Formats: sequence, structure tokens, C-alpha cells
Amino acid sequence: MGIRRIAAAVIGGALLYWGYRQFGWPGVAAVAGGLVLWMLLHFTRLMTVMQRAARRPIGHVDSAVMLNSRLHAGLPLVGVIGLARALGELMSSEGEQPEVYRWTDPGGASVQARFAHGKLLDWGFKRPEADAPTER
Repeated sequence: MGIRRIAAAVIGGALLYWGYRQFGWPGVAAVAGGLVLWMLLHFTRLMTVMQRAARRPIGHVDSAVMLNSRLHAGLPLVGVIGLARALGELMSSEGEQPEVYRWTDPGGASVQARFAHGKLLDWGFKRPEADAPTER
């Protein structure tokens, strides 16, 4: 469990305690309702991203150049899927860390990204090979 998850649980517990100390059980109900709303907002965002990605072919992106320009280290996998609007083509073995995914555009350009525990480590952009010049 990551430090962020532990911190979120501690903050949630502290908010519940604060609600009880200030307003009694109605305060706990109000804080719990706020926490449930917060979790539902994140769940709805995740479902929206996955529904959009489900409508597109795996590993396809409209423009690999645009995807490449919007990536930054530490971006979560769900964020990259949201930017690409498609699931990436898994290039590494199943369950292997770091995971490697590739997105390719119709022109043949591709972005290959490495993720460790769901966070973007690094990525590379590859243009298609130019056709060999023809002699006249």
C-alpha cells in the first residue's frame, strides 16, 4: 500500500473524528457523505476513461506526435489511456515490471511507454521508416 493511500485513509479518519467532535453523529454522516461523493467522482472519471477506450482499437491513437508531447514522468496509466483515448498494446510479458505499452497512429508513428506500478517512467517516440529513394 502506497504512502498516498495510507495518507488518504488517515485524513478520512481524521475528518470523521472531527465531524463527530464538532457535530456529533450528524457530523459523521455529513463527512461520510462527502467522502462517498469524492470516491464516486473518482470512480465515475475512471469509468468514463475506460468506456472511451473500449470504443477504439487497442494500441491505436489519432496522433502519436500529440500524445508524445502531452506525456510527462509520473503520469498514471489511466491518465495516459485518457490522453490516447485507447488502451495501449502490451509489449512486455504479462505481469512483468516495468510494463511496456505502445500506441500507433495511422501514419505508422508510435509512442512506446514504460510504467512501473502504474506510473509512467519514460517513453519514446518512433517515426516510420522513410521509403528508400527511387532511381530514375
